[in-house]
Amino acid sequence: MLASLSKVCSRLAKQQQQQRSGLSIPKRYLNLLEYQSKKLLEESGVAIQNFRILEGKQDADVLKDFNVNEYVIKAQILAGGRGKGHFDNGFKGGVHITKDRSQVIPLVEKMVGHRLITKQTPKDGILVKKVMVADSINIVRETYLSIVMDRQHNGPVLIASPAGGMDIEAVAEETPDKIKTLPIDITAGITREQSLEVARFLEFRGPLLERAADQIVKLYHLFTKVDAVQIEINPLAETDDGRVISVDAKLNFDDNAQFRQKDIFAMEVHEDTDPKEIEASKYNLNYIAMEGNIGCLVNGAGLAMATMDIIKLNGGSPANFLDVGGNVKEDQVLKAFQILTSDENVKAILVNVFGGIVNCATIANGIVSATKSMNLKVPLIVRLEGTNVTAAKKILEQSGLKIQSAVDLDEAAKKAVASI
Repeated sequence: MLASLSKVCSRLAKQQQQQRSGLSIPKRYLNLLEYQSKKLLEESGVAIQNFRILEGKQDADVLKDFNVNEYVIKAQILAGGRGKGHFDNGFKGGVHITKDRSQVIPLVEKMVGHRLITKQTPKDGILVKKVMVADSINIVRETYLSIVMDRQHNGPVLIASPAGGMDIEAVAEETPDKIKTLPIDITAGITREQSLEVARFLEFRGPLLERAADQIVKLYHLFTKVDAVQIEINPLAETDDGRVISVDAKLNFDDNAQFRQKDIFAMEVHEDTDPKEIEASKYNLNYIAMEGNIGCLVNGAGLAMATMDIIKLNGGSPANFLDVGGNVKEDQVLKAFQILTSDENVKAILVNVFGGIVNCATIANGIVSATKSMNLKVPLIVRLEGTNVTAAKKILEQSGLKIQSAVDLDEAAKKAVASI
């Protein structure tokens, strides 16, 4: 059970990476700020701390009806360690607590418009644009709850622990008896009996048992409603006034559900995302930056991995890969070339396309158009195979352009490496 749990927990703590031949390709996730996740929870009836969002002293009016005993002021960036971080203006800490209402706006002013530097940010930090001001609750006890879409169980799995506020992987390794995993039938959904079972395991007692069970049900309904692949609540807290509160939330979503979760995906924050990756996504292209000097245009992640493997095998190093997908049009090929060549490290481009759904002639026409319109300066090596490949090769040959053709991937990689 522990081996299985470790696999599930690793999904919660780290973005998985696919690795082959020393190459590491990060998977792109939708990124939401803390307050955005809390809004989604609140809209589904999940109990959270009351909060307001400010972008500076001009938003002071939003606090007029926000009267609490103690305020927690938190800079909103996509990085952990905010409380121990520091700003480029010398101000210490991205999280502050005060009972003095008059201190809230001055604290906000010291954060907004300045870069917060933590162990998880780039060296120069991340610019703070928004600050969350929340009700500081008194926590009596912290528990852990997450729901993940787990391939091994072919559906959702609920993971719970009474040892909240800690690294859940450490809990699983050191005290596995404090971890409960409960597969949920995705068709039937979570039952009342299951939610009560989990609430008892989390050691909620008396009236808090029903309240905790109710929160668990609402979290599961949110999980399915927004096409999440993960909801992690750490901690799910018991307060001194008898409430069960989701204090901190982390949500990941199924990218394939973007077409029906447009409002959620429109909230995405691009704090540390490569601008080329953002530009590619606008044209339904997938771009990942690497550290070499050979740009790769492919169709399909598997073919991308194989292409980079062969480049490495022949002594080269990929600068990036750009996946045009299965429904690519000529204008997308042009945009793909523009994105690839915007990387100053790119000294050659290797196109490796297997035309199953993709029409090789479409790729060829796009290559010719892009090469002519851009006055391409770097060597271009093309290997095409599959649907309409004969017509595609003829288009390249008759273009009069300096395009090196290859009969197979190994030859293409050797030519790309030799051209630099």
